[in-house]
Amino acid sequence: MTSVVYEFGPFRLEQSERRLLREDRAIPLPGKAFDTLSVLLERHGKLVSKQDLMEAVWPESVVEENNLDRNISTLRKTLGEQDSGEPFIETVPRVGYRFVAPVTFPTPRLMGRRAEDREFATRQQIRFCVTPDNVRLAYATVGSGPPIVRVANCFNHLDFEWGSPIWRHWVRDLARGHSILRYDGRGNGLSQRDVDNFSLDAWVQDLETVVDAAGLDTFALMGHSQGSSVAIAYAVRHPERVSHLILCGSYARGACHRESAEVLEARRALETLVDLNFGKSNPSFFHFVTSFYIPETTTPEEQEWFKNLQLISVSSRNLVQFMRACDEINIRDLLPKVTVPTIVFHSHGDRVAPAEEGRIVATEIPNARFVPLTSGNHLLLADEPAWKVFREELAAFLRA
Repeated sequence: MTSVVYEFGPFRLEQSERRLLREDRAIPLPGKAFDTLSVLLERHGKLVSKQDLMEAVWPESVVEENNLDRNISTLRKTLGEQDSGEPFIETVPRVGYRFVAPVTFPTPRLMGRRAEDREFATRQQIRFCVTPDNVRLAYATVGSGPPIVRVANCFNHLDFEWGSPIWRHWVRDLARGHSILRYDGRGNGLSQRDVDNFSLDAWVQDLETVVDAAGLDTFALMGHSQGSSVAIAYAVRHPERVSHLILCGSYARGACHRESAEVLEARRALETLVDLNFGKSNPSFFHFVTSFYIPETTTPEEQEWFKNLQLISVSSRNLVQFMRACDEINIRDLLPKVTVPTIVFHSHGDRVAPAEEGRIVATEIPNARFVPLTSGNHLLLADEPAWKVFREELAAFLRA
């Protein structure tokens, strides 16, 4: 077998080393079970017949089918099921098996980052809490020091994003000198998926529930994209608990309150495509979405990670409801009521939240500081110059 590294969920399989790892910890796996997993990963997304699997795993040998069945059973126990409830390995009765989880191929640059991140990899602690309307939420803490709470976004998955080049640096860099609290919002990631109430009030309630469950009294609050509106609303309701308000790619007005009829018509068409799960039959649709969030990607791997994050973090049904709730946001009347120290970061070429919206937020929140970023990305990537500016300005703001 060629020397290839596969990453899926929290796992990494290194063929040349014949090693399976979960968050950099080796997982024991019998030799033939390892070979079976390697074959399935080589052909991920495709149906592999039982006969092909047996010929690949036991070349020039005649074995009974129950040997393959035992290998598959071992793999299921070792990998477990994804938190979405779907297995890594799909069984096609009487035919064969298909590896169905998203798979990526890290470059040496991304693999090198894992060594840099290793000190945090063993310290993420995931817990659950329940909102007043009986929705189960997952939240995670990492690091030590003054707390920063990051409001949930649309494409979040506490486990999957842990090794992601899209979100990993947000945790790694911010956790130096601080403790970070992150959570998956309702209908998203590890939190409960079967929910119907997607609204600003529900999202604020999620935030209230998580910080209370974590036992936080006072903290810096970071809102990104739609999460900025949630953070603003929370800061107005609970100013005594927010020491600093950090807004990134923010807006106070959703699409319904700022866009023309033509733009809204296009928005409805996009929601229809999402609802029909258009990306399932047309993978280029995921790249279309990526072009809005991170148009200035530097590697194909980053694009692949974001595509897989879209797939694993939220269902098509929930994403449509989420989009519609974001469109209805209108908290502009709350901006003058913010009394906590505030900093507003905004990329000049942001296609998700227009730069003008960030300027409105910074203008109408009393004494807010505005930091323009030279980037087209809604989600800043680790290697772009704007990320360095963001880190330095944020560190100075938190010290003050």
